[in-house]
This record gives sequence, structure tokens and C-alpha cells, in this order.
Amino acid sequence: MSTDRPSSGPPSHLLVASKTDCVHAGETRLRPSHALTAGIAQTATYTFDDSSDLERYMRGEDVDPEREEYGRYGNPTVREVERRLAALEGTDDAVLFSSGMAAVTTAILALTKAGDHVVLFRDCYRRTRQFVADTLGRFAVTSSLVSPGDLGELSRSITSNTRLVISESPTNPYLSCIDLAELSKVVRGHRNVKSIIDATFATPVNCRPASFGIDLVVHSATKYLSGHNDVLAGVVAGPQHLVSLVRDLRHVLGAVCDPHAAFLVGRGLKTLALRIERQNVSAAAIARALERHPGVQRVFYPGLSSHPDHAIARQQMRGFGGVVSFLVNGGGLAARRLVDGCKLARLAPSLGGVETLIEQPAIMSYFEMTPEERSAIGIEDSLVRLSVGIEDPKDILADLENALATIT
Repeated sequence: MSTDRPSSGPPSHLLVASKTDCVHAGETRLRPSHALTAGIAQTATYTFDDSSDLERYMRGEDVDPEREEYGRYGNPTVREVERRLAALEGTDDAVLFSSGMAAVTTAILALTKAGDHVVLFRDCYRRTRQFVADTLGRFAVTSSLVSPGDLGELSRSITSNTRLVISESPTNPYLSCIDLAELSKVVRGHRNVKSIIDATFATPVNCRPASFGIDLVVHSATKYLSGHNDVLAGVVAGPQHLVSLVRDLRHVLGAVCDPHAAFLVGRGLKTLALRIERQNVSAAAIARALERHPGVQRVFYPGLSSHPDHAIARQQMRGFGGVVSFLVNGGGLAARRLVDGCKLARLAPSLGGVETLIEQPAIMSYFEMTPEERSAIGIEDSLVRLSVGIEDPKDILADLENALATIT
């Protein structure tokens, strides 16, 4: 069950975001008034000196590449954060949104049209599946669901009108990891198909999907990228020719990131590497301890050798993330008592912040389903998801053990 890497270290091809880029990438060195930190351009519109100045801008002759016309089309605070995110993901460009769902839905809309076909893995985020099946389905876009991580089934599901393959890695809540290099190979074997990976759980500190050939990478920046549970945002990163399509559609749909929210994302990115390193170590220690606990039936964490995708995770991740999911003995009632018994971990949705959060998915994200419906999609009533914060891991574990003592 060790989460340690062999002495040879991670594979030499594994490229991840650097600590220095987290702090400095994309920044303008000389700021107004010689300020050290980024300013917040809290403006909805931009002015021009005169009509000739406006005409030069409209013809693309303006010498200032950062100049904008209207707030829906761009903002200097937002643009600086986008440059840093692109650097962290190792991509040409990135575009920031008002939420993670705004990012993923706009990316999907930008790359599909009526008559197209989309393939998703069954363990994709439920709102992404809902958008593709229900919303896009109303506009003659069809879709198929394939078994988690099954690249053979994926290959068989791709048709002549398939345009997108969408997955997460790791997934929510069982932390399944898909072989990104093999996924890319399957997708690139079909000329008109593109791949999208939601890498929210991994972050660019642990894995950069673009380095494995994935076309577009999306994040709910609300989670680890911002890291403080105080802002909503999303990002799409990738090659210029694809990101420009997504950016142009954002101009139309209007799901722009507020400049103050962008400032908070940028501030959070500066400590991203430090936070993720702590959460990687803490979550691994907690996962190992839970796997030994008599009140726990099974633990899902890709750093454990017991996880079915452990080998894949070791090949493509520098660390295994800050989320640990586990099944408790005693069913749904025991899981409820465990969650309620925690004093340090707070009962709340979301993840990736500095505070440790805990939830029972059956009565949070899947409350509207019957136990039978939840079981059919793999959500057991006894499942608990823990988002490990940056507190002392001994305190987090003691909190869990005290709560587990009430159900064993």
C-alpha cells in the first residue's frame, strides 16, 4: 500500500508546473506606481483618445497588445492570470471563465455542432454528462457513455461524426486515472476528433495532460488553483488555434471572469505548488491510515497500490492529490454519523481549499436519486469523500479516528 516512488524517481518525461512559474509566470514586471502585486482593473469598458485612435484599434494597428475595447472581450487582470495558467499547463494559451462549468460547457460548444457525436466516460462529472446528454441533445448532438478508463470501448464508440472525447483524471469521487498517452493515441488516430481532460483533481503541479497529447485541459479554478474556497472561476488551456475558438465564444456567451475574482485566482496560484505538496503528503498518510482502520471497508486513493489505477497514476502523476474517498462499514447511517462526528473537517461540498472538507456524496450531490439509482452508477450510501486541507495531518487523522470510534 506504499505511496512512495522508487528511488529512480518519476518518469523523466513527466513535466509539471514549477514553483517559480506558480509565483511569477505571466506577470508584468513593471507595474503602475511600481506596485509589486497585480492591480485589479475594475472596469467594464475602455476609452479611446479620438476616432482615429479607435479606428487604428479596430484595424489591429494598435501598438499595445493588451489594449481592449470592452470588458466582455478582455481585461488586463484576467489576461495576466491566463498567461500564468498557460505557463503552468505548458500550453500556448488559456482562457479564464466565471466558473468551471462555464469553462467546460463553452469548450464543448466551441468544438461541436448539430449532427456531431461526443464520447464521455461514465465517471465524468455529473453536470458535464447532464450538459452533453440533455442540453446538447436538444440541438442534435448525440453522445455515448463508455466504461471508466476502457480505451477499447472508447475506440469502438468513435464514429465518423465523433468530434470530442471527454474525461477527467483523476475522477470524482473514486479517483480513477485514465492513461492519458494511450487516450491521446486513440483520439489522434481519428482526424476530426479532439480530447478534453478535466484535470481539476490533479492540478498542473501533479500532472499536465497536454504533455501527453491531450488537446484541451479544463479546470474548475474554484478548487485547487484558487485554493481558498472564496472564488468561482474556470479555465480552458491548450493550443492557440483551439483556445481562440473558445475565447471567441466566451465573447458571445459572456461567461467572463470578474477582475476581482481573477485577482483572487492569481493570488491563489502563487502558493499552489506549496499547497499541493502539503496536500499530497497529508492525503497519502491519511489514506494509508484509513486503509488499516477496522471501521473502513475500502479506500480509494491513486497513491495506494490497492487502487486499480495505481500503476497509471505512478506513470503520469508527480503526486496523487488531496482527495481521499472511502467506504465505511455499517452502510449509509454509519457514513452519516462519521461525517457528523468530525469536528475539524467541515461538512461542505467542493474541494481543494486550505480547509479540510468532508461529505457523504449520497446525500450531497446525489440526494435526488434512490439508493438503487445511486448504486447503479457506483455511488454507495457508505461512501465518504474527504478533501484534505493544509492543516497538520495528525490533527486531520485524529479527527477522523475520533469520528470513526463512534461507529465501530
